[in-house]
Amino acid sequence: MSKNLDQKVYLDFNATTPLDPEVITSITESLCQGWSNPSSQSSAGKGAKQQINNSRALIAQMINANFSSDIVFLSGGTEANNVVFHSTYVHYQNLKKIYNDLESLPHFIISNIEHDSVRLVAEHYQKTGLGELSVVNVDPNGAVRVKEVLELIKSNTVLISIMLANNETGVVQPVEELATEIRGISDRKVPIFVHTDAAQAVGKIKVDVEKLMVDYLTIVGHKFYGPKIGALYARNCLVPNLKQSPLHHLFQGAGQESGLRPGTENTPMIVGLGKASQLVSENLEKFSKHMLEIRDYLERKLIEVFGSENLKFNGKSDKTQRLPNTCNVSFVSSPYFKGFQILEHCEILEASTGSCCHSGEFKASKILLAMNNDFEAASNALRLSVGRETTKEEIDLVVKDIKKSLEKIAVINYFKKI
Repeated sequence: MSKNLDQKVYLDFNATTPLDPEVITSITESLCQGWSNPSSQSSAGKGAKQQINNSRALIAQMINANFSSDIVFLSGGTEANNVVFHSTYVHYQNLKKIYNDLESLPHFIISNIEHDSVRLVAEHYQKTGLGELSVVNVDPNGAVRVKEVLELIKSNTVLISIMLANNETGVVQPVEELATEIRGISDRKVPIFVHTDAAQAVGKIKVDVEKLMVDYLTIVGHKFYGPKIGALYARNCLVPNLKQSPLHHLFQGAGQESGLRPGTENTPMIVGLGKASQLVSENLEKFSKHMLEIRDYLERKLIEVFGSENLKFNGKSDKTQRLPNTCNVSFVSSPYFKGFQILEHCEILEASTGSCCHSGEFKASKILLAMNNDFEAASNALRLSVGRETTKEEIDLVVKDIKKSLEKIAVINYFKKI
């Protein structure tokens, strides 16, 4: 069964996931055995350091990184994304000391569906006069067009940051195609680095940095049954004689993480992240197959109960690939079927109306509006994301619960008209 809260059915696994039991065991053991300071030369300290390096290797294996030293542990995805922008900004400033004819500011490119931990960082550089920013729009299916990204490149472009899969629609972005095109660009004083926030993709689809050919990749543990910490992949960041992805720390302090992230490492959580990564490496095909089966069953049941003419599946298209667990659906038969109201009247379903970070106050989904959906479709949407253990029986309960919710809303608005 999936994560039930007081007989609730939880379909918000894109927001966060519970810890896998094996992850809990690994964290608990490390709390007892890895308690020492990893920088200490004591036997316990060396043991803690070894646990960290073992986890680093497990994460590198999960994403097919050539060097485990390319993995840097951070507090989470937000810090990782900030570090990427900061690092490429500093790199550009260093290039200006070599080339006198460079533009005064670095140029960043993002899409209009990025998570706030990318969008707001990029906008910060623009608003404070530290950088230039271009934003590429997605198409109505929710995918970036590579050609349009390439058309935005300028002589001072230093970073392109496009998420690997969207948190609301599950649409997988053409990052591999984009990075391949960027690799083919030569004769530039300013190298273009490609970053992808893979928070939603890891644990659901295969994430292979050698296939994607990205320079940076963000990893977030709590999205794949791990702890609430993260890691950043930075290609060849510590490997001499190879093209390196520059990495500059945000904080001042001691030299932990090879000088790339000051602060005493949180060994037990790092061990938990390593275990979660190992489980993905060993079971991804099984996890993905189950989630796809359940998600497709959910969509069939929705069509069966409500009719395809009354539904709009956002991001579902023959032209795009979606994460196997994500269904974003708008109930378009009535303007009163707002997503937040549907959830308010559900007794069983636990889900989101959009990005979890915006849950306190209802607004139409920025992501769905960015896909050229009308306001009603963007307002009437639910994001239903299944997990590794969600069952068809739970889906049946959820669909019945939604049906009852829509009936309640219809009755309420009928009497309001009288």
